[in-house]
Amino acid sequence: MPKLKRELGLFAVTAYAVGNILGAGIYALIGEAAGLTGNSVWLSFVIGAIVASFTGLSYAELSSMMPRAAAEYVYLRKCGSKVLAFLIGWLILFTGVVSAATVALGFAGYFHGIFGSSIILTALSLIAVLSFLNFWGIKESSRFNILFTAVELFGLLVVIILGFSVFGKTEVNYFEISNGVRGLLAASALVFFAYIGFEDIANVSEETRNPKKVLAKAFILAVLITTVIYILTSIAAVTLVDAKELSASKSPLALAASKTFLGNKAFTVLSYVALFATANTVLVIMIVGTRMMYGMSRGGSLPKILGAIHKTRRTPHVAIIVFMLFSMLFVFFGEIDIVANITSLGAFVTFGLVNASLIWLRFKYPKADRPFKTPVNIGNFPVLAFLGLVTTIFMALQFSIDVMLYTGVAMASGLILYQLIERKIIS
Repeated sequence: MPKLKRELGLFAVTAYAVGNILGAGIYALIGEAAGLTGNSVWLSFVIGAIVASFTGLSYAELSSMMPRAAAEYVYLRKCGSKVLAFLIGWLILFTGVVSAATVALGFAGYFHGIFGSSIILTALSLIAVLSFLNFWGIKESSRFNILFTAVELFGLLVVIILGFSVFGKTEVNYFEISNGVRGLLAASALVFFAYIGFEDIANVSEETRNPKKVLAKAFILAVLITTVIYILTSIAAVTLVDAKELSASKSPLALAASKTFLGNKAFTVLSYVALFATANTVLVIMIVGTRMMYGMSRGGSLPKILGAIHKTRRTPHVAIIVFMLFSMLFVFFGEIDIVANITSLGAFVTFGLVNASLIWLRFKYPKADRPFKTPVNIGNFPVLAFLGLVTTIFMALQFSIDVMLYTGVAMASGLILYQLIERKIIS
């Protein structure tokens, strides 16, 4: 039986994670966060990083134990819950398909603004091109991911350099918390979304060389690198422009850069950067989604055909085609505001279950081989995983009833599919 090709080393996996974490989120979230807490917005990124690290370390330990595609699905199967494993895999697939369509539309919006093309046609074309790249090979996809990530970093470095070029020349109190601790915590909850993506490292386990050692290091490095970038970017932004003005802009980083000698040229430069950021996000979503589909198929939870591996390219070509078609279908629904919240809630549900899995497996398999083990333990009890579970539950409860209902409907549809597969009606 053909297997996925192991092509990725530490640098490629870390770049893959950094590119996924950075995405397009920082380009929009920083303005809203500045509106909540003012010049101390950099502190919100520190808090967000700490919270993300709790779950990131849980992923690091679990991936060192079970370096498999469809990671979250595998962890919950190991815990003994087949139905819960299926539902979490289904939720990741559902939010992945819808997110790919939504971000593709975001790419098309930027592309339309520059070149005046059809938004729908551009979004469909992007999905088709990136699906072909996904099919062609993980090594080739990784190279494009590294290129796109470099461009994203370039955009942020432009803002950082411009901001620090006038650092100390303006009177800015970087410790000013304009809306108190409550505002700071609200901003921290918001910017936590900018860290979502680190978990996707686990889903390229079967295409990583020496995954038991590489994955844990990549998790830690990715969170550290993006945290430093986020802190420097937020300090530079409030140095260049007042926090209130920053919060009122739909393109906060472009606004900040435009306050320098670059002027309106900054908007053009960062619009091009946004093209790479959104394209990179779609590419990574597709890689993760198709590997989840492949892993669930190999685990017997989805039709066997989805686990097929192309003989020459050694990629899950059937899963790639199915994911592409469903993503294209959702493009025609247009931009749905609630999608982002459903995706975020789905992430928090997933993170909560991953942390709970680590706690459960510590006691169920205390002597299992753990090449990486999270620090701070009381006996077998992982304290940081417990903190990760508590914080993700708290954040999940912040969403509106509508978002919870939509997510519930998605889970219910998955449960129906699970029953059809279990009863061999679909095979």
